[in-house]
Amino acid sequence: MLQNVDLTRVSPWLRLMALGVFILALNGCAVTKGAWLSSGPMEKEVARNRFPLEKSDDVIGRLAVIRLEDGDTLPDIARHFGVGINALSAANPGVDVWVPTAGERLTLPLSFILPDAPRKGIVINLATMRLFQFKDDRTSAVVSTYPVGIGTKERPTPTGQMRVTRKAARPTWYVPASIAEDHRRKGDPLPAKIAAGPQNPLGEYALYLSKAGYLIHGTNKPASIGLKASNGCVRLLPENVETLFNETPVNTSVLIVNQPYLIGQRDGVLYMEAHTPLEKPDAGAIELEKVYAHLRSLEKQSGRTLDWKKVKTVQAEARGIPVPILELEKGAGKAAEKIVQVEHPDKLYGKPELPELKLAAWYVLAGDLSDEVEAERLAAIINHQGPPIPARVLSKQDRHRVIAGPFSNASEANDAARRLKIDLEINGVVMGPVSKTESIALNQ
Repeated sequence: MLQNVDLTRVSPWLRLMALGVFILALNGCAVTKGAWLSSGPMEKEVARNRFPLEKSDDVIGRLAVIRLEDGDTLPDIARHFGVGINALSAANPGVDVWVPTAGERLTLPLSFILPDAPRKGIVINLATMRLFQFKDDRTSAVVSTYPVGIGTKERPTPTGQMRVTRKAARPTWYVPASIAEDHRRKGDPLPAKIAAGPQNPLGEYALYLSKAGYLIHGTNKPASIGLKASNGCVRLLPENVETLFNETPVNTSVLIVNQPYLIGQRDGVLYMEAHTPLEKPDAGAIELEKVYAHLRSLEKQSGRTLDWKKVKTVQAEARGIPVPILELEKGAGKAAEKIVQVEHPDKLYGKPELPELKLAAWYVLAGDLSDEVEAERLAAIINHQGPPIPARVLSKQDRHRVIAGPFSNASEANDAARRLKIDLEINGVVMGPVSKTESIALNQ
């Protein structure tokens, strides 16, 4: 029979996903809800990764909104629309990452100011957690952009000029000594190398950089895209890294920058985009002063007065959305930024699908809670592990049990329990095949 189980303390990664991203987004929302946004018609699709690039423009894409449906999570919406989870959460302060309310209007931050860098090869902005690939497409220039996961505070992604030295499909991961030691301390020893497959953290494609030990690669943890979660490499969603891999020749230049404050022009309007600085506040202040100096120069050149109160509000809120701050040409502001209303897709790409419960199967009891929302949150977090661990909530009276599975055998169930312990510090209880009576109880 099932027993009550108390959840253990959560790991730093879980705190980041369940709490940190949410807390970072708890800022005011006056800027995005301002009069400069107006609703456009309902559309089935919106451009998300590839955009034409005009030489005079620094801003690409359009903001969009979508109404959430029951069972949505922000990681699922983020992956479908090609944005990072941190960016989506920052653009929607107060929205629960894992258990948002059905019917909520969610802003999709699909408009971007290009980094202040040469428009060639690959440019990665760590502060915005986005990669930009610049190419000339016969008749015109185009830019492709993808969300990325980057290094942690302890193992940050380096900045500077690099290049792609080689590429590999289905790469083998040779475990660095420092990472092997980390896993040994957690009781999770790793082999010297991991071949291609679901356990390989490099995913299906890897681009090796001229700075030794650093790669741009796929991932078996899609929910980590848009977070500081890697050991210094740059992670992409599986579908994005495949495209980048196919379109990037060896020797392509790669420039990694860290620009939390961006300014750019489009259609005679000056925009500002602000993100929370990754590093120490004083370093962020230096970057901000550079932008302020540029703004003062543009203000002088245009002969127009900049709304500095609005500039400071954009900077303080750090919503990661381009906001118009100055008309560089008379009447340019009349072309108001239209926000696209997007239909909710019938199926979100990459959303975990739960297999049916089976009698002759093994399960792991991951939690037994009195709060249904917390149980749903825990199940969603487990569902978004990489490789996936299916989990659902089974409720009976005032208890809500989080069950992971089904698994084909005891070995699979024990491996899932081990991963829950190591990755999320959850002490799960492995359960063998249940009787028909117990199966009925599970589903009540």
